[in-house]
Amino acid sequence: MSVNQQIPDYDLDEMLVVTAPEQLRALADPLRGTLLELVLERAATVNEMARAVDRPKSSVAYHVNLLVDAGLLRVVRTRRVRAIEERFYGRVARTFYVGVLNRPEDKQVVAGMNGLAQAAAEAAAAHAADELRCTLVHARIPIEEVRTFWAEVQALARRFSQIPRAGDQVYGFAAGLYPTDAPTLPGTEPDPADRLDGQ
Repeated sequence: MSVNQQIPDYDLDEMLVVTAPEQLRALADPLRGTLLELVLERAATVNEMARAVDRPKSSVAYHVNLLVDAGLLRVVRTRRVRAIEERFYGRVARTFYVGVLNRPEDKQVVAGMNGLAQAAAEAAAAHAADELRCTLVHARIPIEEVRTFWAEVQALARRFSQIPRAGDQVYGFAAGLYPTDAPTLPGTEPDPADRLDGQ
């Protein structure tokens, strides 16, 4: 597979800011999240997605239609197979960013969307098999640096998602940046012996 091959194999926006209730509910469903993840590799038909998730085609078609109605998934191309037009679906954006929420019910939906918790559950088997690669670091940094660093992490995640597909194993990449109550050292103060008299 060529390193320059476009992944996914269709055009999409870099980011979509999500705030509409129907979009938030669509993203909160685990199966719909999996379908959106599948088409980050390449456009796929409902049949292909149904086989990938081992679910009935009718069930997957229902969820695909909800994603289309929510504006998160779209038909990116079609192909005629005998007398039927086959639709290939793709995401509208590489990254879905949850924007400012005003309704309490929307905030409650988003509170249940915890990618780190999902990653921890997925990683349990790899941890047991001693095949988990992870790191956890705490740092006291200003909010401006948080924004800058997170933009770099998102760029790394995009690079990960665009690596040409090969091999037999699927790998997950998770990143989180969150405020915590981890302990920190006190600020450093100048040594009194280093101060000049009268200062």
